[in-house]
Amino acid sequence: MAIKRIIAIGSAKGGVGKSSITASIALSLSKHTSVGILDADIYGPNQHILFNINKKPKISKKLFNPINKNKIKIISMGNILNNDKAAIWRGPMLSGAIKKLINSTNWGDLDYLLIDMPPGTGDAYLTVAAEIKPDHVLLVTSQSNLAVQDTIKSKAMFDRLKIPMIGIIDNMSYSISPSSDKKIHEFTAINLEDEIGLKVLGSVPRTREIGNFNPEKSSILFEPIYNEILKIIQ
Repeated sequence: MAIKRIIAIGSAKGGVGKSSITASIALSLSKHTSVGILDADIYGPNQHILFNINKKPKISKKLFNPINKNKIKIISMGNILNNDKAAIWRGPMLSGAIKKLINSTNWGDLDYLLIDMPPGTGDAYLTVAAEIKPDHVLLVTSQSNLAVQDTIKSKAMFDRLKIPMIGIIDNMSYSISPSSDKKIHEFTAINLEDEIGLKVLGSVPRTREIGNFNPEKSSILFEPIYNEILKIIQ
């Protein structure tokens, strides 16, 4: 088993679109490379929802076989726990669950493994840093001042963990008028590169197309950002 590159997608702030961004990057990568997704958000997993996966992974030789959806190998606690069950666990149990998903999954050979990180800066991040050692981190934020301030904390954490950060995605940055192509900005624009100190790889609008994620087809709106990411991670 060999995984060439591991990329964590994170932010201390919840609700900024880490899961959707992770899924969108995976869809784009899957066109030309082998890719997997590890959903490390134990309390609120979403990848199984985004990709419409309703079955549990099979186990062989004491290893989870990730579910293959559209050429993407996916493992998520959402497919292991029953849908009506919540993971009400303290920190050590959370870390143990992440280690289990990491070490007990038969990924095979992958060009890229994407890790959909939970919000926060605690145990999950320390576990991923120690057990997986990502090659890169991609941060996701919105133009909300609260999201920006939490993303600054994320950057400080990854600086301390000495994990290289490739940049920021400005998600839900603006809306597009339904009657024209005019951009509508809900927030006063924040210069994210000045505030956070990382390169902005691109901005994603708030649209129905992206909000209703299509697991069969990547959005053309995401392609410029994907191309920027690819320049760095190849």
